[in-house]
Amino acid sequence: MRKLLSLFLALVMAIGMMSFAVAEEEPFVITVMIPDFYSTEDFQTENNPTLDAIEAATGVRLQVNFVANSTYGDSINTTLADKTEKQPMLMALTDARGASIINSARAGAFHDLTDYVHDAENYPYLAAGPEGVYNNVSVDGRIYGIFRSRAYPRAGIYYRTDIAKEAGIEKEPETIEELTALAEALAAYGKEHDAYALNMCSYTAGTISIITCAFGAPQNWGIDENGNIYPAHEDPAYLEGLNWLRHLYEIGGIDPNFATIDSTNWDNIERTGKAYMRFDCLDNAYRQQEWFEQNEGVTEDIFGMIGGLKKADGSITIWPQNPGFQGEIVVTKAVSDADLPKVVKFLDWCNGPEGQMLLNWGVEGETYWIDADGFRLESPESGEDVTAKVHLIQHSLNQLGMNVPGDLCIPMKLTALREEYNQINLDYAQYAVSDPCYPLTSETNIAFGTTLSQNISDAAVQYIAGIIDEAGLRAAWQQWSEEGGAMMTEEYNEAYHASLAE
Repeated sequence: MRKLLSLFLALVMAIGMMSFAVAEEEPFVITVMIPDFYSTEDFQTENNPTLDAIEAATGVRLQVNFVANSTYGDSINTTLADKTEKQPMLMALTDARGASIINSARAGAFHDLTDYVHDAENYPYLAAGPEGVYNNVSVDGRIYGIFRSRAYPRAGIYYRTDIAKEAGIEKEPETIEELTALAEALAAYGKEHDAYALNMCSYTAGTISIITCAFGAPQNWGIDENGNIYPAHEDPAYLEGLNWLRHLYEIGGIDPNFATIDSTNWDNIERTGKAYMRFDCLDNAYRQQEWFEQNEGVTEDIFGMIGGLKKADGSITIWPQNPGFQGEIVVTKAVSDADLPKVVKFLDWCNGPEGQMLLNWGVEGETYWIDADGFRLESPESGEDVTAKVHLIQHSLNQLGMNVPGDLCIPMKLTALREEYNQINLDYAQYAVSDPCYPLTSETNIAFGTTLSQNISDAAVQYIAGIIDEAGLRAAWQQWSEEGGAMMTEEYNEAYHASLAE
């Protein structure tokens, strides 16, 4: 199988070179700005085997500007405001529906890619993307970015099953009440071991959304019994979720400094035994498991995953970490009209099997390996720890990956946890709570949405930490309404009802 696989990859590369390589002495340089999850580590820019392989296959030399994920949102706004030639040609936008992004698209900051993504003859991989997902990232019916595909629904709860057993909990929680019992037991155990039950950091949106949706709150916006749009925080279940976190904080189950902990330290908190449970992307569970196997010699599964929790009435509602994608890659006006087809052709190649492998996994023998059965390995069969080497060469290049037509990479032989994760996504997709306003436009949201959302988030964090009481929380909600929230709700209702009439 390995020989056949190598032949296939060689053929793909040959076809890519014949159809796409730039017949110039100098490579065509494409500048890129993407978020970085390894900002404290170096990235090998000279003689980088992945960048060299991309250039050999396409004639394109990538010049990558990595920006720390913790400050990436601010960097996007700063970069978009810079009208000089310093703008990157390709940018990863992590919030495709953010006000500044929609405003920038309307102002002409990005190339309109609508016709390109529908041109299956010249851009087959881009054209293979689901129309519904392209619709979700569109602005006024036009497509300005290539969505970065993500597993759906993906989010959930994972925890240390070995620690849970030591704390007296052996059964995997199936209800919210059982989750509460687990969290309280882990909090008590953590007090004795200088640790916390729940791993929370400055990225609080996911944690709050997972628990509030579990109680039955909408995702951002909901539809009431009269068929009208309303904000999630007005649902009683939203406050129930916040009260759950506030209770866990009060009993010492959450680090009191959680709001100032950078998200880049999130993984390390679990790896050093300082927290036992996390509300986040479930695929982190098997990654953490594999880290413990490779670095701590763990031989048994020590992480459990919870895809959804039953409420008192038996229903399940879960927060999807994404609507089938996480952000998009846009082509800025730093690219000339003449060069645009060439850049879009490169993006199409990025979504093919060779492009996906190089961006997501790098080069065989350097950042991934193939076993005798043709399966991809993340480390050599010798067992050598190559984490530092992979970070040096590959770093966060996968943030440029889009996988529009689906995952075309060489598959891995799945562990039990990876198989369980895939099955959870299949089983619980039906319970994912969708946001009815996602494809709709509110002018107030475009102008003030980011600030208004941040105010709701800040109030939630202050409430969880006991800085404000329920009266203070409701006062913040009222202020949100007065400063634009009510108008935004009205505009979304108009757009929603108009869409129903179409």
